[in-house]
Amino acid sequence: MVYLHQAFMDYPACNGDAHARAPTSKGYRMELTQDWDKTFPKSDKVDHRKVTFSNRYGIELAGDLYTPKGGGPFAAIAVSGPFGAVKEQSSGLHAQTLAERGFVTLAFDASYTGESGGEPRNLASPEINTEDFSAAVDFLGLLPGVDRERIGILGICGFGGMGLNAAAADKRIKAVAATTMYDISRMMAKGYFDSTTPEQRAEALDGLSRQRWADAEAGAPAYGPNGLELKGGEPQFVVEYAAYYKDEKRGFHPRSVNSNASWTLTTPLSFMNMPLLTYIDEIAPRPILLVHGSAAHSLYFSKTAYENAAEPKELFIVEGATHTDLYDQMDKIPFDKFVSFFSETL
Repeated sequence: MVYLHQAFMDYPACNGDAHARAPTSKGYRMELTQDWDKTFPKSDKVDHRKVTFSNRYGIELAGDLYTPKGGGPFAAIAVSGPFGAVKEQSSGLHAQTLAERGFVTLAFDASYTGESGGEPRNLASPEINTEDFSAAVDFLGLLPGVDRERIGILGICGFGGMGLNAAAADKRIKAVAATTMYDISRMMAKGYFDSTTPEQRAEALDGLSRQRWADAEAGAPAYGPNGLELKGGEPQFVVEYAAYYKDEKRGFHPRSVNSNASWTLTTPLSFMNMPLLTYIDEIAPRPILLVHGSAAHSLYFSKTAYENAAEPKELFIVEGATHTDLYDQMDKIPFDKFVSFFSETL
């Protein structure tokens, strides 16, 4: 999850600055990498294959399907996130580990990112990214070894909010977990810790709206600077993001927006006016599990989601864990909790 709010506020649209334009924003062709290029070791306890499927907007998505050894039918879990990450990072690690514990899992790249289709590249949408989860449920429900009445989802970071939004509308989703969750729409609209003033919001919307004319005139979207290029003085949580996404021995991946690229400048527009968690209470009576670190700057997102959700719900706090600890630190990710939750609810 790139330091998005500050990035967009620091680089307002149409201020005369020269903004980068992504060289892959035109003519994108899906070419799936068949080599194992994950940021985590491959497990010999599960079967793995690359898959593709389409969402209802006709965007072709790329995923990694992890299948337990032995016969089914199995319960299944769709996994995605963090926001700006790819399936070779945290979502794949979660998916492979849960498959080792007996679930069919699908880690997928969101529309416009990673190996998935969609143009322009490096764009996000509250509607389309929510739809991506439902499209993953479509795919899982058609697999011969999956019990389609036992499908859940796990969203990480910004895709925790997307997952909760998907579960509110898509009644096929029988259980939803969100870990180290961000409500991207709240962050975009109000800033970190709800610090954006009405005047700042109006100024940002004015600049982003005018950026549309600049993009239309150029025939391609403008992009902000690459995220997480630290200059000193950043908040500690930004330093922690960089420690994950920029470290080639930890979480760096060349297809990840957060590691190696940037979002379109106008990405915040729809998020700023379309709250994701408006209907979180309608997930009930299906269960919700919210997992967060006690030392995470983002804990307030899960606390608010928990307050607004209806029973059955649980907020599980991992003592001492930061936001990014729950991306990849195997001694802190509560896999036993995820397994017990999905085993009991699917």
